[in-house]
Amino acid sequence: MTEDRSMLLFSYGTLQLPEVQMAQFGRLLEGGDDALPGYAQTLVEITDPDVIAKSSQRFHPIVTETGNPADAVAGKVFAISAAELAAADEYEVDDYRRVLVRLKSGRDAWVYVKA
Repeated sequence: MTEDRSMLLFSYGTLQLPEVQMAQFGRLLEGGDDALPGYAQTLVEITDPDVIAKSSQRFHPIVTETGNPADAVAGKVFAISAAELAAADEYEVDDYRRVLVRLKSGRDAWVYVKA
């Protein structure tokens, strides 16, 4: 039986990295280009050694809502399972919270934004 991968996850940062995907999901995710309108991207310093080890990066992108429809953050949208969404929750540090958003394509997807 195949796992239901009907949830959408939008990533603008380290969840796009093959090494992070293999560590968190045990597979490489297939995704397509999309964008998150009304948000702007900055960086946050990561202090969790496990997350730094998986991403090899001390600074990760993070997005905040601007309310300006002209702002947009480019990224990838992935079809994942509920178990994979839980694995993504475990990866993200307390600086992030998961919200449901409408992407430029019109699809609704989960994304991690500034907490």
